Amino acid sequence: MSARNRVSRRQFIKASSAVAGLAAAPLFIPSTVFGANERIQTGHIGVGGMGRGNLGKFMNNAVAVCDVDSKHAEKAAKMVRDKKGKCDVYGDYREVLDRKDIDAVVICTPDHWHAIPTIHACEAGKDVYCEKPLSLTINEGRKMVEAARANKSVVQTGSMQRSSKEFLRACELVRNGYIGKVHTVHVGLANANDPGVLPPNSKAPENLNYDFWLGPAKERPYNEKRVHYNFRFWWDYSGGQMTNWGAHHIDIAHWGLGKDDSGPLSVHAEMVEFHPEMAHEVPEACRITYDYGDGVKMIVGQGQKDIKMGTRFIGDKGEIYVNRGVFQPSSEEIGAIKLKDSDTKLYHSSNHQKDFLNCIVSREKPICDVEIGHRTATACHLGNISCRLQRKLEWDPVSEKITNDAEAAEMTTRAHRAPYVLG
Repeated sequence: MSARNRVSRRQFIKASSAVAGLAAAPLFIPSTVFGANERIQTGHIGVGGMGRGNLGKFMNNAVAVCDVDSKHAEKAAKMVRDKKGKCDVYGDYREVLDRKDIDAVVICTPDHWHAIPTIHACEAGKDVYCEKPLSLTINEGRKMVEAARANKSVVQTGSMQRSSKEFLRACELVRNGYIGKVHTVHVGLANANDPGVLPPNSKAPENLNYDFWLGPAKERPYNEKRVHYNFRFWWDYSGGQMTNWGAHHIDIAHWGLGKDDSGPLSVHAEMVEFHPEMAHEVPEACRITYDYGDGVKMIVGQGQKDIKMGTRFIGDKGEIYVNRGVFQPSSEEIGAIKLKDSDTKLYHSSNHQKDFLNCIVSREKPICDVEIGHRTATACHLGNISCRLQRKLEWDPVSEKITNDAEAAEMTTRAHRAPYVLG
């Protein structure tokens, strides 16, 4: 490791230093050879609850773990060591990217820490499995796609429902017209968590590098109800159940509708409820209508009695409701349909993580490629922007711009706290 990299890393962690942003000179020398290792080797960046869950699925490949919380890192390392005997531990993701023997990284950080390490991993010649939602903002998502394409990286988004048979079955029937022309899709989100009231701010625990945890987000005092699992419910770091569950169920709606490379033309949030006295900022309830301009409307509901968790496709000849482990057609006839040889067949994957590893070898796009993850996350972000402003938005999915509301358009990007910035 060069002295230049060591100094840059130290400066990066210490946000108070007067240093240049991450968009300055490249920090990594891209890998030039794949296949030097007998087995694909993965480094795991962010190993809290979700990160350790994914780690278990990459256990045969994992050689290093990284987390700004040393307790998380040590728990994850123990998982690997108990299985394989050896695992390296880091507190800075860039040390993982410096490793020439690591072929791919699995990123399971809070959402505000998805874009920077994904882009830098691509620049370092790595492939990336990034948890959903792909991004914190629409602008970040597009930059992640651009980095993947520019560096020819395989990037899988962790919207893993595409690798389950019930969702594949539902979407293939819908795509092939077996419920007729689809006019409405209901997407149900989980109800809001009950976080209680916000406790007083306190000192961050010694095991947590809190400044690095904040990273590109605004500098704020430490509060236990803003970190780890609870990051999901604060705008600085995430987008509530819209990005938490919308990144799954909207993803399936797009798959069934064939909207993986496009998006809605308008988004209108109504029946929005906020409870600022609670320890979160995001909506408690909402009903959001997405108009795709082709006769199809998607209605996303949180706390709506007529929209249950999951995805329901409604056509003029029938309906299909699908959720994890649940496939419910509106008739036995629809349920008994067998696809014809001439029917459209969708990408088949029975294991999301294995699909990623297979694509590292084949260099093909995975089942939930970065562009797909970006388009799904974009729909989620637009819904949240409409909720926050409680106004109807008009969206151009080609230019990826909100065309009718300057304030809303500004919310498609976010300022990053120096030195944790993107170019």
